[in-house]
Amino acid sequence: MKKFAFLTAAALASVSAPAMSATVVVDAFANSSSGGVGKATGVVLSSGSFFTVSAALDDLWASGALPRWSNANGMTGDLFATGTDESGEAVGTLIGINHGLWNQNSISAHYGTLVGEINGIYQALGASFAGNAWASGELKLYYWDSNNGDNIGSVAVDVAAVPEPATWAMMVGGLAVAGVAMRRRKTAISFA
Repeated sequence: MKKFAFLTAAALASVSAPAMSATVVVDAFANSSSGGVGKATGVVLSSGSFFTVSAALDDLWASGALPRWSNANGMTGDLFATGTDESGEAVGTLIGINHGLWNQNSISAHYGTLVGEINGIYQALGASFAGNAWASGELKLYYWDSNNGDNIGSVAVDVAAVPEPATWAMMVGGLAVAGVAMRRRKTAISFA
């Protein structure tokens, strides 16, 4: 019985590892790279591990008065109101333009870009990223800008990490051992 309890605990421990996926809301004010703090995702990555980040292109945030609205790709060009977007402006109103780049923490990215940080190292992610972790640690997300004082809006972001082969092997192995132990226990009870 003690062996079964130990194996069950080991299998559950492997399942309760850090989150492999999450949906978080990154706020342009609270999670600003200048004056805010990074939005913790709960997704812990190892250097070189593969992960994805995605945000809807029609999910908007802003760094102040018009025309400073953008999606997670940042203010890279002309953006016009749809009449149903977060800007509240009439259809066809110019709500976003290219505001250039902001240099901070050893990277340069467009204002309004979704940026990721792992263990103090930053990288522009935008609305769609698929690639390898550049460091080990928890992924935190930022709205990239020089002043959070007039930022508004937020963007919902999906983050997913692909487990490393060793993690999969350990989890499958733990579940297999637990299954064998349960089967042996059932066989022992039925012949008693």
